[in-house]
Amino acid sequence: MEIELIFKIAAVGMIVAVLVQLLKRSERDDQAMMTALAGLIVVLMMIVERIAVLFDTIRALFGF
Repeated sequence: MEIELIFKIAAVGMIVAVLVQLLKRSERDDQAMMTALAGLIVVLMMIVERIAVLFDTIRALFGF
């Protein structure tokens, strides 16, 4: 596994955590929840790309 992917996920997590805390302190809970959800979607999209590569590799390995 590439270490860059782990660093990217950690960076997104830290940025989202700071933004959520800032929004919660300013009593914008709805926007904080949407920010957290957007961060989750960004990370899932990064992971889905890697899973697609994994399935392609497995498919090529077994000749399907």
